Amino acid sequence: MRLFVTGGAGFIGSNFIRYWLRQNPTDELVNVDLLTYAGDPTSLVDVERESGRRYEFIHADIADLDAMATAVGRVRPDIIVNFAAESHNSRAIVDPGIFVRTNVVGTQSLLEAARRHKVRFHQISTCEVYGDLPLETNESFTEESAYRPRTPYNASKAAADFVVRAYHQTFGLPVTTSISGNNYGPWQFPEKVIPLFATNALDDLALPLYRHSENRREWLHVDDHCRAIDTIIRGGRIGETYNVGSGEEQSVEQIADAILRITGKPQSLKTYVEDRPSHDRRYLLDHSKIQRELGWRPEIPFEAGLRQTIEWYAQHHAWWAAKKKVTLDEFGWETRTPIESRK
Repeated sequence: MRLFVTGGAGFIGSNFIRYWLRQNPTDELVNVDLLTYAGDPTSLVDVERESGRRYEFIHADIADLDAMATAVGRVRPDIIVNFAAESHNSRAIVDPGIFVRTNVVGTQSLLEAARRHKVRFHQISTCEVYGDLPLETNESFTEESAYRPRTPYNASKAAADFVVRAYHQTFGLPVTTSISGNNYGPWQFPEKVIPLFATNALDDLALPLYRHSENRREWLHVDDHCRAIDTIIRGGRIGETYNVGSGEEQSVEQIADAILRITGKPQSLKTYVEDRPSHDRRYLLDHSKIQRELGWRPEIPFEAGLRQTIEWYAQHHAWWAAKKKVTLDEFGWETRTPIESRK
């Protein structure tokens, strides 16, 4: 099989490329990435070394339709897997336009290239397209739940999903979509909460918790996500969407406490700051469909995965230290004022 992967120098994409080429030693894979601040080709040095000619990198913008159509026509892949996205909610509040361009226009460009060359398409989406859930209920999102995005990032991903479905309904393009919970694991840019807290703790820096630190997220190890995508590519029904979750919810407060416990750092590193606008309360996916139809289920318990992730960051200080210098101020829309600790 020949894969055309976009956004493969980012967190989930680089882990997927590594996973796929090691699991499928005769397959070929082309990685297309614009190498924005969160894309790092050094994340794939081992892949280039081990895979040789089975791996190719193309530096390009997915929103450039001519470039994408030319590349897809030359490569002639069996499937396009679209990881490419701007994904940080705080950045989306400061500069929403780049999110619409990459996540919506970029996805449409890839779909058009796929349509012209008759290539199957798989879209990587996010649980945040569904909006949020009340903290006090046991509800979860199914594939039939209405889309209710609340931030510019969420809205851009929701729009992209609708364009994917439109290309299937209108043009008969063979597509599948996976919607996952919050991913964590190695090679994640240290602006997201787990690598931010882990690297701050390792450097004895403050862990900035939003005021509503009881807000909960579902956490999925990136390796489990990669297996799920593999499962959908091989057996998923064309035109279908599959939720990919773990069922393991943790609040931001619990995440901070666990990281401080694992690193042996004091509770005094926690500090409280104002919530960002439209801060979602809770996400939880019902992943029974992919389990029932395709036999996939998560394998990595959160505590074990978190310890493994922290160990990875402890061993790769040089990889993330420089990246933290270009991380956006989380509070670019206001003057950052820590709230008095509640502890």
